[in-house]
Amino acid sequence: MRGASSNIRRAVRVACRRRGSPQVLWRYFSDSGTDAPGHEDCDVVVVGGGPAGLALASALASKRTLRGSVKVTLVEGSDLSKIYNWDLPPDAFSNRVVSLTNATLDFLDEIGAWTHVDVERTCPIEEMQVWDGISDARMDFNAAALGISRRGGSNQMARLTETLNLQRGLLRRLREQPNVTLLDNTKVMNISEDDIPGGAWPMVQLSDGVTLRARLLVGADGINSPVRSYSKIDSYGWDYPTCAIVATLLHPPRTFRPNTCAYQRFLPTGPIAFLPLSPTASSLVWSTSPALAAVLTKTDPAVLTSMINAAFRLPEVSVRYLHGHLLDVPSLSPDDLRAEISFREQAHAIAPYSALASANVHPAEAGVGIPDEGAHGLPPLVADIQPGTVASFPLRFRHAEAYIGNRTALIGDAAHVIHPLAGQGLNLGLGDAAALARCIQTAVMHGGDIGSRTALVPYTRERYFENHKMMSAVDKLHKLYASTAPPLVWARSTGVEVLNELDTLKAGIIGAAGGRSSAHSVPGSPWEMVAGGVETLVSGTRVMGAVGTGLRSVAGGILQQLGRVASGPGKDQRE
Repeated sequence: MRGASSNIRRAVRVACRRRGSPQVLWRYFSDSGTDAPGHEDCDVVVVGGGPAGLALASALASKRTLRGSVKVTLVEGSDLSKIYNWDLPPDAFSNRVVSLTNATLDFLDEIGAWTHVDVERTCPIEEMQVWDGISDARMDFNAAALGISRRGGSNQMARLTETLNLQRGLLRRLREQPNVTLLDNTKVMNISEDDIPGGAWPMVQLSDGVTLRARLLVGADGINSPVRSYSKIDSYGWDYPTCAIVATLLHPPRTFRPNTCAYQRFLPTGPIAFLPLSPTASSLVWSTSPALAAVLTKTDPAVLTSMINAAFRLPEVSVRYLHGHLLDVPSLSPDDLRAEISFREQAHAIAPYSALASANVHPAEAGVGIPDEGAHGLPPLVADIQPGTVASFPLRFRHAEAYIGNRTALIGDAAHVIHPLAGQGLNLGLGDAAALARCIQTAVMHGGDIGSRTALVPYTRERYFENHKMMSAVDKLHKLYASTAPPLVWARSTGVEVLNELDTLKAGIIGAAGGRSSAHSVPGSPWEMVAGGVETLVSGTRVMGAVGTGLRSVAGGILQQLGRVASGPGKDQRE
């Protein structure tokens, strides 16, 4: 009777898979025929249906050596069918975007997921402009000039897409891979340990009453990871005193140039970034104080539009004044704000129709005719904000003390949370997925136990230090630009100008950012290059080898001041 019941259950599972649905409606015992009541044996259980978890499951299923030998189950508490069926009009975009590095794109190609991403909803980043909000010291990157391109593709530093577009593409890829079981609308209720010969296996109790016994349990379950808690792995870090505002910005098309340049201005309150999505739409990521973020997300969209345009154009002293004025008068009308900005422009002798003017220039008029001198160094004027896209969230730094435990591994936000100024959080998570999939494949090919520490050590060796380098560089970058002290402003500005003028140093930055020993590496995103450059500046060793003898004393003083601030104390706390 028990055997007949198992055959019925298997038939139901096969029927569900043939439906092509990303959901599995019912599952109880393993396909291996294990009839021990109360649990089901799995080789890999992935908790978390975000991009990192989906990418890992897809990577495992795409490897021929693992098909039929490694059984993968992914558990997600939300309804994945909403993402699978997600659809927006061509001229509307989600407010959460990701800048995918060339290395990440190659990984998505390798696992067959990129073909399922709607490429029409993606945009290449061919250039980047980054500048100091106080001194205007600027660093510019041009993919064609620096010889950066995808393998066999066009010149681009990265490619921007909505996170939901990527997640939907991964789900579509998994629809083609019946050897992966997706359990959505299913929450993890408890994780315990099963003491069996050969090592304790994690027992994952689900909200539908099923218990999965995992040879390897992977936590892709976010900053408050239950898998990390089960593994008794602490994390360290701090909360930044800032929040990020995100929104989808609408603007006229650029004159004579495509909208493929990303802009980021570092203000003392935090960086503001303008990221291209289409010829007439871009994404905003603005890090600022929680108080100002609360006002800007609740105010009239016309007020937020004017504040965004001013934040990229006005001198920092006037931007700071506008911030304070808006905090004092949260109900400030759009007309009153434009009048204030106009007064500030006149005080700074900004010509009414120059590239720096925004108060009395209609965005449509700004995109007509020959661009003003310096227009390419600034993003197009924002005309409107897509309704329903303005939101904010707190910013944090977290890093797990280890990536592996007893038959457990952490990837993505469960392992690390980074400041978004470099746009590297998701790239790091997808890099984790690629590395862990290779590690599992190697263990299987050598007849090893994929859940053993011996099999998992190569994963943590490959990823922990690489992630820490990027996290440290981005954190230092944030701290460096948060200061308004004149000596530090001079030091960081001089350092940026030195980097921007010397091709040898730019080449060194690219090498530091993309020169990993892995065969899977290609030059990283422009954000990674800037962060890598700051890391190089702070360490000083590579810079001093590249800077001529006549610049050594100047660069040495810059590095000392940068290093003191970049290594400043953070509010460390254990979790």
